[in-house]
Amino acid sequence: MPSALTASQIREAFLAFFEERSHRRVASSSLVPANDPTLLFTNAGMVQFKDVFTGREKRDYSRATTSQKCVRAGGKHNDLDNVGYTARHHTFFEMLGNFSFGDYFKSDAIAYGWEFVTKTLGLSTERLAVTVFNGEGGIPWDEEAYELWAKQGVARDRIYKLGLKDNFWAMGDTGPCGPCSEIHYHQGDDIPCVEEAQGNKCQGVACDCDRWLEIWNLVFMQFERKEKDAPLIPLPKPSIDTGAGLERIASVVQGKRSNYDTDLFQSIISTVSALTGTAYTQEGGASMRVVADHARATAFLVADGVQPSNEGRGYVLRRIMRRAVRHGTLLGLKELFFFKVVDRVIELMGEAYPELRESRSFILEVAKHEEEGFRKTLDRGLKLIDEELGRLQQRGEKVLSGKVVFLLHGTYGFPWDLTQIIARERGHDVDLDGFKKELEDEANRAGFSGSGQKAVGEVYQKLLANLGPTEFLGYTGEGHEGEGSIRAIVQDGVEVMQASAGAKVEIIIDRTPFYGESGGQVGDTGRIVGHGGKAVARVLDAQRPVQGLIVHSAEVSEGTLKVGDMVQTSVDVERRKAIRANHSATHLLHKALKLVLGEHVKQAGSVVAPESLRFDFSNFSPATLEQLEQVEDLVNSWIRDNAEAQTRIMAIEDAKKSGAVAMFGEKYGDTVRVVTVHPESTELCGGTHVRRSGDIGLFKVVSESGVASGVRRIVAVTGVGALQHVREQEHELRKAAELLKTSPKDIAKRIEATQKRAKELERKVEEVSVKAQTAGSKDLLEQAREVNGMKVLATRVDPADDKVFRGMADQLRDRIRSGVVAIGGEKDGRAIILVAATKDVVARGISAGDLVREMAKEVGGKGGGKADMAQAGGPDPSKLPAALEKLYELVKGAGAA
Repeated sequence: MPSALTASQIREAFLAFFEERSHRRVASSSLVPANDPTLLFTNAGMVQFKDVFTGREKRDYSRATTSQKCVRAGGKHNDLDNVGYTARHHTFFEMLGNFSFGDYFKSDAIAYGWEFVTKTLGLSTERLAVTVFNGEGGIPWDEEAYELWAKQGVARDRIYKLGLKDNFWAMGDTGPCGPCSEIHYHQGDDIPCVEEAQGNKCQGVACDCDRWLEIWNLVFMQFERKEKDAPLIPLPKPSIDTGAGLERIASVVQGKRSNYDTDLFQSIISTVSALTGTAYTQEGGASMRVVADHARATAFLVADGVQPSNEGRGYVLRRIMRRAVRHGTLLGLKELFFFKVVDRVIELMGEAYPELRESRSFILEVAKHEEEGFRKTLDRGLKLIDEELGRLQQRGEKVLSGKVVFLLHGTYGFPWDLTQIIARERGHDVDLDGFKKELEDEANRAGFSGSGQKAVGEVYQKLLANLGPTEFLGYTGEGHEGEGSIRAIVQDGVEVMQASAGAKVEIIIDRTPFYGESGGQVGDTGRIVGHGGKAVARVLDAQRPVQGLIVHSAEVSEGTLKVGDMVQTSVDVERRKAIRANHSATHLLHKALKLVLGEHVKQAGSVVAPESLRFDFSNFSPATLEQLEQVEDLVNSWIRDNAEAQTRIMAIEDAKKSGAVAMFGEKYGDTVRVVTVHPESTELCGGTHVRRSGDIGLFKVVSESGVASGVRRIVAVTGVGALQHVREQEHELRKAAELLKTSPKDIAKRIEATQKRAKELERKVEEVSVKAQTAGSKDLLEQAREVNGMKVLATRVDPADDKVFRGMADQLRDRIRSGVVAIGGEKDGRAIILVAATKDVVARGISAGDLVREMAKEVGGKGGGKADMAQAGGPDPSKLPAALEKLYELVKGAGAA
C-alpha cells in the first residue's frame, strides 16, 4: 500500500483518475451555497450540482469530479461539540466526488470506485467490505448493486445489506432519491467497541465503532418522490453522486487511526504545539485538535466572505473562533495566537485553494480582531462566573441557572461546555434544560434565513426549462434597443396568453437589451412596443428570478400584448448610462480602497443604481478623511486617463490566474466575463460598463459609515450625480456665508470666532446667574437649623441648574463654616438635588453621597458622588419638599450614630 501518499497527492490522484475517464474537473464551490437558500453552509459535494440533478440547470458536460469544501457546524448538520474529542468529527472537511448527470450509472460507478480504491490507492481487498440497500419501507432491495459488486470480485460474504437509515438517500420528503452503496475499510478488531463494552456483539460495518470505517459512498439517484409518502417513480435519466471524505481516505492510506494524525492536521497541530511549548499527545491533545480543526474552518469561511457576527453564518463562525481561542487559553496561550495557526493553514492549503492566498491579509486580520475582542470579554465572563458561583455557595445551592449560562454564551461568547467545566470544578452543575429553553427563545435572532439565489416560484423554473435562457443584447453595440418575441406572460404567478391596457404583468422575451438585476446592479426600465406602436408596456423593472431568465415587470399602457408577438424593446438610455458609470466606478473604488487601506479589503456587497453607488467592504476601522481623499484622487486620476474598457470571455480558471478579482456571493460558470475598466482594475463581472473610464465623469464620496462588525460602507456619486452633489454643497456653503456675513472661503474662521464669542457670553451669563442666586445667601443662612451641633440648610431654587447649584453650594458651605447644605429645584420636568458638606462634618462620618442617595428616593431617582459634594436626580419634582425636609432627619440620625 503506497502509505507515502500525502493528502494533496490523494486529492490530485482522485481528480486525475476521473478526469481521465471523461469527467470535467470542476472547482469547489463556495462554502456559502449560491443555489440553495435552505442550507447554512455547503455540507456535501453534490450541493453545487443540485439544480443539475433536478433538471433546473443545464451544463455542457454530463460527468464531473470535484474536491468540495464542506462545513458542518450549524443547523441540522452540526458536529461542533464533538470536534477534538473523536477521531473523525470536523467542522471543515473536503469531500471528493464524481458525478454522472444521466450518463453512466451503477455498473460504471461501482467499477470506478473499486478500481480507484484497490488499484490507484492500493488498499488491500482483504480489509474492504461493501454495503447495499436491503429493501425496506416498500422499496425493493438493490440486487443489481449486489451482483455488480460480486462481479468486481468482492466476496459475497463481504457484501452487507443495510436499511433505510444507512443505505438510502433522499434530498428531502420530495424530490430525487435512491439507494446507496458504501465501501468500508477494516482498521482492526483491537479498536474499542461501545457495544462490546456493554456486553453486546459488535455490529461490524453497521456498528458505530471505528473498527470498520466508511470511506466511499455511492448514491444511485434513480427515483423521484412527487409528494410526501407517495410511491417512488423511476427517473428517466438515473444519476450518480459519490462522496468520499479526503480526511478519512488519508487516514487509511497513511495507516493512521485518527484523521488528526494525518498530514492534513499534523503540521497545523505542530504549530500549536510550538506556540505552547508542549508536546502533542493523542490522549491529552483535545485542545490542540480543536484549535487545528477550527483554524481550518476559519480560514476557509472567511475566504468565502463569512465574517464573525451575532446572527446566521457569522454567528456560527464566531462560535468556532471563540471555541478555538478558549482552548488556546486552556493550553496556556495568553497572547494572540490564533492568527498564526490560521496562517499555517493558508500556507498548507493555498496551492489547492488559491482563494486562501488571495485573501490572506484579510483572513489574518479577522482572526486577530475576533481574538482581541473575545479576550476582552473572556476576563469579564470568568469574573461573572466567579460571582454567580459565589452567590450559589452562600445560598447553599448547587445548580447554575440556564439564564446565566445563556448570558455567558450570548454576551461573552462562552460555549456552554466551558461554563459546565468551570462549574463542575467548583462542585456545581448547570441547568442545561433552562439554557436550551433560552436558546429556543433566541432562535429568531440567531436563526438562518436563507441566502444565495432566491427561493422562487415554480413557474419560473418551468419557464426556464421550457424556453431556455434569455439572450441578453445589452453588451453589443449601444445595447439600448432590440427586437424579440414574447415567449411568456405571467400575471399573479400564473401564465396567461395576453395582457391588455392596465394589466400589471411579467413578460419574458427571447432576446432583450434589459439588464435583469444581478451582481448588485439594479434592473433596467424602459418600453416594450408591439403591433406597430398600437400596444405599449412600460417596463418598471427587470429581474432574474432564476439564473439565465430575464423577467420584465411591466404595466401595459396601450393595446394588447400576446404570447408570440414580435416586439421592439428599448431601455431608458440616460438611466442606463448613469448605472454604467456607477458600476464602472465601483470597480475603480474597490481597487483604490485596496491600495489605500490595504489588500485585506474585500467587497462585502454593493448596490449600483442610477442615482448613486453603495459599496460595502471589509475594514475594521473607519477610513479617515485623508484616506477617503486619497481614494477619490486615485479614482478620479484613473477616470482622467480615459482608458478604453476591455471585455473578455475566459475560462474561469484562466480568469483567476490572470488576476481578475471574483466577487463574493456571485455564482460563476465555467466561462466568465472579465471586465477591465482601467489597467488598474480587472474583475469578473456580468454587468454593463462604460466604454472608456472617462465616461464616468467625476467621482465623489458622499459618506463612509459602519454597517456591521468589520464591514464599512461607502456611498458615492458619479457624473451628473456628482456634479449635482457638489452644487448642493456649494449652495449650502453660500447660504452659510451669507448668514455669517463673510465669504465662503472664510466661513471656518468666522464660525471659530463666533463659537469663541458664544462661549464667552455663556460664561458671563453663568457668572451673573450665580451672583444673582447667591446674592441672598446671607438671608438663606438665617433659615439654617441647628442639628446635633451642626448647621443644616435645605432650600429650593428654581429653575434648577447644575453649575448654578455648585456655585451656590460652595458659597453657602464657606459661610456656614460647619454643616450641611442641600439645594433642590426643577428642570425640564425633573428634580435635581445637590448636597455639600464641610470638611469637619465629613470627618465625623457624614457623607454627602449617602445623604443625597436617600433624598433621591423621595423623587423616584438615584444619585451619588463624593463625601463633600454629591448630586441626584429624579422624575417626580412634586416630592422635592419632602426630599429637602428629609435632610434634617438624615443628619440627625447620622449625628446620633
